[in-house]
Amino acid sequence: MAVLRVKFTKTKRDKLAQVLWILNWVSVVTGAILFSLGLFLKVEINRREELMAEGAIQYVPNMLIAVGLIACVINFLGGKICYDCVDTTKFLRWKLIMLPYIIFTFFFTFCVLVGALMCYSMRGELEDSLNVGLTQAMRFYKDTDIPGRCFLKRTVDLLQIEFHCCGNNDYKDWFQIQWISNRYLDRSRKEVLDRLRSNVEGKYLMDRVPFSCCNINSPRPCIQHQITNNSAHFNYEHQTEELNLWMKGCRQALLDYYTHITHSIGLTVLILSVLTGVRYLQTSLENVLKHGDPNSESDGWLLENSFIETARTNLNIIKSLGKRSRAEVAKADT
Repeated sequence: MAVLRVKFTKTKRDKLAQVLWILNWVSVVTGAILFSLGLFLKVEINRREELMAEGAIQYVPNMLIAVGLIACVINFLGGKICYDCVDTTKFLRWKLIMLPYIIFTFFFTFCVLVGALMCYSMRGELEDSLNVGLTQAMRFYKDTDIPGRCFLKRTVDLLQIEFHCCGNNDYKDWFQIQWISNRYLDRSRKEVLDRLRSNVEGKYLMDRVPFSCCNINSPRPCIQHQITNNSAHFNYEHQTEELNLWMKGCRQALLDYYTHITHSIGLTVLILSVLTGVRYLQTSLENVLKHGDPNSESDGWLLENSFIETARTNLNIIKSLGKRSRAEVAKADT
C-alpha cells in the first residue's frame, strides 16, 4: 500500500511542476546566500583570529560554503527538471535521472541538517575560544613595542569601539591586568612605586580602563580613571553610572555576532518541501506514462509500499549487491 497517496489531475500536475520550479530557484538564491554567509563568516573569523584560540571553528564557514555551492547546483538541476515536467514527453529524458536525484538530494538534506545542528551547538566551543583569545589579547595590550604583539592594542580598541563592549566579561576585567606599559610609568613618583610594590607580581593594577571602553552616548565626559572612587568625581556613583562605560563584555558581544550569522542557515526545511514535491511529481508522471494518456488523472505517493516493505526491499537489494561483489572477488581470485 502506497504511503501518502494523492490523486493528481493534469492541471494539478502542471501547477505542482510550476510551484516546484519557483521553489527550486528560491533555493538557488538561498544557496547563494549561504555561500556568501560562509565567505563572510570566514573573513570575519580570520580578521579576529588573534582574539580566538588557534584553529577555532574554521569548519563552520567551510561547511556553509560547501553547502551553499552544492545547494545551488542541486536546485538549478531541480528547477530544470520541474520546468520540463510540465510537458509529459519531456519528462521521458529525466525519467531515469529523477530517482537518483531524489535519493542524492535526500542524503544532502540530511547532511545539511547535521551541519545546521553543528552550527547551533558550536556556541560552547566558540565561547571557550573567545575566552582564551580575549584574555590573552588583553594581557598583551601593553606590549606595543614587542614584535608580534604590537598590533593587539589597536585590535582590542577597535573591537571595543565597534561592538560597544569592554573587557572579556565586563569592564572590571581591566582592573585585574596591567594594561599600561612599564615604559610609560614614572617610577620617580611614590604612588607608582607603592602600587607596584603592593602587588605580589609587581604589576601596576588600577581601577582604570582604556579610552575605547567609553560609551559615546554618555551625557557626561567619560570617566575612565578611578572608576570605583565616588569621591574623585563630582555627582558620581559608579554603581549607577551605566551610561559611562560599555557594560557588555566583548566575549558576549562577539558570541552573539557570530552565532547570529550561523543561525541564518534555514535551507533544510525548504529543501525538504521541494524534495517531497518532486517525489510526488515523479510518481504521478510515471503513472501517467503507464496509462498512456497525458491528460488522465494519476496517483502520486512518497513510497510505493509501506515503510517496512520499502526497508525490507532496499535491504535485500543491498544484500544481493554484497553477494554479487563477493562472488566477483572470489572469481577473480581463482
